[in-house]
Amino acid sequence: MEVKHKYHNLFFLIAGLLIILDQVTKFAVKGFPFWGIDYHGMPFGQSIPVIGTFLQFTFVENEGMAFGISFGAGKIFLSLFSVIASTALAYYLYKIKEFNTGVRLGIMLIFVGAVGNLIDRVFYGLIFSYAPLFYGRVVDFVIVDIPDINIFNLHYTHFPVFNVADSCVTCGVITLLIFYKKIPALKDVFPGKFISGEKE
Repeated sequence: MEVKHKYHNLFFLIAGLLIILDQVTKFAVKGFPFWGIDYHGMPFGQSIPVIGTFLQFTFVENEGMAFGISFGAGKIFLSLFSVIASTALAYYLYKIKEFNTGVRLGIMLIFVGAVGNLIDRVFYGLIFSYAPLFYGRVVDFVIVDIPDINIFNLHYTHFPVFNVADSCVTCGVITLLIFYKKIPALKDVFPGKFISGEKE
């Protein structure tokens, strides 16, 4: 247990570095004003080929969730939910320091994704002077080509545009699916908080 405790802080350190990477890439794409320096980044909608047309950097923004999924008029609720979810994930990650490493890795990656996009939603409107607090737009820029898909009235020529935070969420979910048998029950993580239902 002591070994797990010793290295548990590494999960938070790695999480912090990934969040910084997410934000650095977004600022590099969107541009930013900083101490009189105005870095312009990419024009909105511009595409830069990375691996031909298979992988490109394309600057877009969305009002909603991961991978450009729209949330409609409930923007403020999505932003507030993101704050609550990120806080809960951080607390949960701290509480499972004695449990499986794969599970902790998965939760850490999902936490990174939640916080990375949370920063956009909560602060970008103020930072870039286009909206009040909690009404910012998420910066996406990675676009991957896929075979054309036609389902009913939906037509896809590429995977939804995403960012580093979205990638972390995806990797985190996949990791948890791999280690799902190791995910602890809530009564094990929070002993005394849940009633087993058995008579003493």
